[in-house]
Amino acid sequence: MIEIARWSHRAEDRVRAHIFLCLLAYYVEWHLRQALAPLLFQEEGLEAWQARRDPVAPAKPTPAAQAKKNRRVTAAGLELHSFSTLMQALATRCHHQCRLRDDPEGPTVERLTEPTPCRSGRWSSSERSQ
Repeated sequence: MIEIARWSHRAEDRVRAHIFLCLLAYYVEWHLRQALAPLLFQEEGLEAWQARRDPVAPAKPTPAAQAKKNRRVTAAGLELHSFSTLMQALATRCHHQCRLRDDPEGPTVERLTEPTPCRSGRWSSSERSQ
């Protein structure tokens, strides 16, 4: 189901633009989910599993997905996330510029926050999706 927020556009071109941006956002999210699948509580290799299972039987998680969910960490030891918590963890990078109030023309001190393991991209190449 596509969620499109209420809008107050009356012109047809604005309505079309709004819908286009919503669909573009879904497309970007889909690609992010594919690329970050090793760090998410998400099924990997689902297509092969679906081809082998009974289409009428109730859907059940794959054994690999169940093991991933039970372990709660990746093979590299990184914590697994939902999509929203992973986006929050990746969004915490900050660049600070500090200067004394008494001396506005004085030197500035710059500092980047230290990356967390999931932000540093130190997960193994076998865990990265194409």
